Amino acid sequence: MSKAIRLARPDVGEAELAAVADVLASGQLTMGPQVAAFESALASAVGTAHAVAVSSGTAAIHLALLALRVGPGDEVIVPAYTFPATANAVELCGARAVLVDVDPETFLVRPELVAEAVTARTRAVLAVHLFGRPVAWEELQTAVSQDVVLVEDAAGALGARYRETPCGALGLLACLSFHPRKIVTTGEGGAVTTDEAELAGAVRRLRHHGIASGQPMDISTPGFNYRLPDVLCALGIPQLERLESLLAARERVAGWYTERLAHLVGTPSVDEGDRHGWQAYVVGLDRRDDALAGLRAEGIETQIGTYAVHHLSAYRDRGSFPGADAAFERALALPFAGTMTEDEVDRVSAALARYA
Repeated sequence: MSKAIRLARPDVGEAELAAVADVLASGQLTMGPQVAAFESALASAVGTAHAVAVSSGTAAIHLALLALRVGPGDEVIVPAYTFPATANAVELCGARAVLVDVDPETFLVRPELVAEAVTARTRAVLAVHLFGRPVAWEELQTAVSQDVVLVEDAAGALGARYRETPCGALGLLACLSFHPRKIVTTGEGGAVTTDEAELAGAVRRLRHHGIASGQPMDISTPGFNYRLPDVLCALGIPQLERLESLLAARERVAGWYTERLAHLVGTPSVDEGDRHGWQAYVVGLDRRDDALAGLRAEGIETQIGTYAVHHLSAYRDRGSFPGADAAFERALALPFAGTMTEDEVDRVSAALARYA
């Protein structure tokens, strides 16, 4: 029987092992120097003045919205096709997630529909660069007034660029994830990036119980324990140092897939002048469920692209979204990692061709 092909595999090696070993040997597993070092490297990679490491991508969205003082009575626009964490974080602030439909080909929110969804209660738009493809940022900016804040859900877009600007530096704040399926991983983890010192400071306080730097004996606003420990930040530092080579490896694998599949299924692409972040390689086909079951039976791990949020019980009162429905029904995430071989891509592509 052929060896199983995993859905994803993080590209970690000796540098990461050594960095983690150094932290373990130091005995300073959290609240130490590696957090600041990781944040500095991340801010440099994204091109923002500040980066604040937190425990997950979900925590990053939650704290970014709280730093903006989003709360009860407010609305935040969210794509109807996205991982549920995007909408969940809004609701956890006490605000309402207003779903907006997506283009079923690009999987991205439609700016003209965002414009139609804005009300007097709209505080922000969570713009999701889904699977690493940058949102049409200028169109989105035009769609809303200046008092509506654009926040990037760039969980899968570290390394991606909209024109010449890195994803993570487009919005007033941006939220990143370092889950093992992301290009840079800390195992679990996330971060908020911004150029605004006041917002960065608010996120720092909120991730640490509400305790402000230099004021350990007082808490003005209750916060959370959303810290990212040193041992995980140490894992991420050598990953960030290799960001360009990690992305180049994923671009190579994506190119192999596209060569073999473009005439069979809908394959991912990017607008001219942009750079895809390649968090995942997600195709579209009519027989998605058959392909999902068939490839798994052959030892090839696959997964749905992501969720149509309005299909979830918590959000079934938010309306109908045909674009999200089409994306949800057709999208299939193929095994994807920078470490994949061309033979593995051949095997996945041949198996998928039977369902095209």
